[in-house]
Amino acid sequence: MPQASGVFKQLARKRETTYGTAAGASGAKLLRRVTSDVSLTKQTYQSNEIRPDQQVADFRHGVRSVEGTLSGELSPGTYADEISAVLRRDFTAGATASSLSLTIAGSGPTYTITRAAGDWLADGFKRGKVVRLSGGGLNVANTAKNLLIQSMTATVLTVRVLNGSALAAEGPIASSTCTVVGKDTFAPTTGHTNVSYSLEHWFADVTQNELFTGVQPTKVDIGLPPTGMATISIPVVGQNVTTATSRYFTSPSAASTTGICAAVNGVVLLGGVAVALLTGLSISIDSPRSGDPVVGSNTIPTRFPGRITASGQATAYFEDATLRDAFINETEVELIVVLTSDNSAASDFVGITLPRVKLGGASKSDGEQGIVQTLPFTALLPLTGGSGVANELSTVVVQDSAAP
Repeated sequence: MPQASGVFKQLARKRETTYGTAAGASGAKLLRRVTSDVSLTKQTYQSNEIRPDQQVADFRHGVRSVEGTLSGELSPGTYADEISAVLRRDFTAGATASSLSLTIAGSGPTYTITRAAGDWLADGFKRGKVVRLSGGGLNVANTAKNLLIQSMTATVLTVRVLNGSALAAEGPIASSTCTVVGKDTFAPTTGHTNVSYSLEHWFADVTQNELFTGVQPTKVDIGLPPTGMATISIPVVGQNVTTATSRYFTSPSAASTTGICAAVNGVVLLGGVAVALLTGLSISIDSPRSGDPVVGSNTIPTRFPGRITASGQATAYFEDATLRDAFINETEVELIVVLTSDNSAASDFVGITLPRVKLGGASKSDGEQGIVQTLPFTALLPLTGGSGVANELSTVVVQDSAAP
């Protein structure tokens, strides 16, 4: 008789219509992973009776719950559902402006894109967003490239090419289009979603199925080592599990095929300045959920959302006073991180923008090696943002080129 092997285990998930009620059997999607240890847990109770035989005679199971962590390597599109659930807002398409007359200038690493008429801010473009240009007879060097908006005014975007290639100075070029790539989400100020998922573990080699219901992500941890794959860790809680000897989700669609983001591919901007000497970066988005047992039920009937918070830690070589003094002077800065899945001009990517960050330390290592500063940080709600402003009114914004 075979024993279950992890390489035969498959994960599939689908959004539920009603919390704790299994989603329909069709329309689920397979999910990539490194590990998933999601499982059923139970409270237990041991009798405290003092008996003549001086022993324990009863032990019971109590309230059921689902807990665990989905761990993976960050790739565009793959974990968009989990990220949007944590931020409590679905991914939506970004801004597009067409019929533009554009002039491109600069010699790198940054360039300006100036429009002859209209307003980038009014059209919904924001700092930290990745855009692409198309149409209008633009030089081929200026089309189909990921351009990160580093700063902006109503008529001028200052951009950086993510893969480091050059743009060609030209213009004005009529009938051009500028489009925010993919979709984005952020922690909203109103209209929060409260979604849950059914998550299936299918053990094909031993024909065993575990269907977890009421599954809700409570956190997203993203880790960027100085070299290697970017990682993502997603703790979840859920309500219950059912088991069977056949697959529940019939014919789930294939898992995403996008490349994995690596910390060496992409751009990190702190306070509008590219940081080239980071030795590590981690970002955590917390979206806690609490619930209490009720009399007459062995499951928790609902989970109540808490505040959405974002924090993290950067480590960087001590080069000058910039980062140290940002901590000493309590200077607020903007953090923009964009990670690509390869080094092509139009690579898929995941971008994270924290518009208002405050450093909580700047301690330094010592010894016979480069001195490294450790810089914990907390993200705060911006004082202004939203429509007509260069940033969202949100603690954290995520853009995913392959979000469904």
